[in-house]
Amino acid sequence: MRVDEMTVLEAMRFRHACKVFDPERRIPDAQFEAILETARLSPSSYGFEPWKFLVVQNMDLREKLRTVTWGAQRSLPTASQFVVLLARTAQGMRYNASYIWHIMRDIHKLPETHLQKRESLVKNFQESDFHLLDSDRLLFEWAARQTYIALGNMMTAAALMGIDSCPIEGFPVDAVNAILREDCGVDTNALQVSCMVAFGYRTEPQPAKSRQPLEAIVQRFP
Repeated sequence: MRVDEMTVLEAMRFRHACKVFDPERRIPDAQFEAILETARLSPSSYGFEPWKFLVVQNMDLREKLRTVTWGAQRSLPTASQFVVLLARTAQGMRYNASYIWHIMRDIHKLPETHLQKRESLVKNFQESDFHLLDSDRLLFEWAARQTYIALGNMMTAAALMGIDSCPIEGFPVDAVNAILREDCGVDTNALQVSCMVAFGYRTEPQPAKSRQPLEAIVQRFP
């Protein structure tokens, strides 16, 4: 399947950080499931899928999140769908973690003879290439960076369907993690908030995009 370049660019020009949505309009279930599927199909380092996606539709829970999420004051009450992206902590992302072995053995279906070799490869990557074993925080940030790949794919897919979105980082992570732990049963030793994203349909005109010219950000080596 091929989508022409003008269709892609038109979708990217349509997309903007929509701050408030039409509360009366709901994204069709089939389209939102497709958006979630683009997250599931997104690439991740070594294919470890270090994420979880919480679809928050309960309005009481949204209101509780709104009290601490200063970056979603208007989108939390009005979005058709609201998603919290979680990233795995060092507990699950270290090269010899049981979660890593679960992915390699049960999802990737690697033969037993290859598992130790793959673990050694990942250890070298984490230890020497990216210095991720210097701290637990670095391992979490590595996982969190990958959730942004899924985030970008979700927003692009939404834009291609004429659906608005807004990525959100405006929140204190400790307060949000506490709500996820207490109200959603999230094990925050294993998973913590990375970012959020709201989806729906705009009610206000799209502001003009302000971006640097391409030649200011691209350097070519022909």
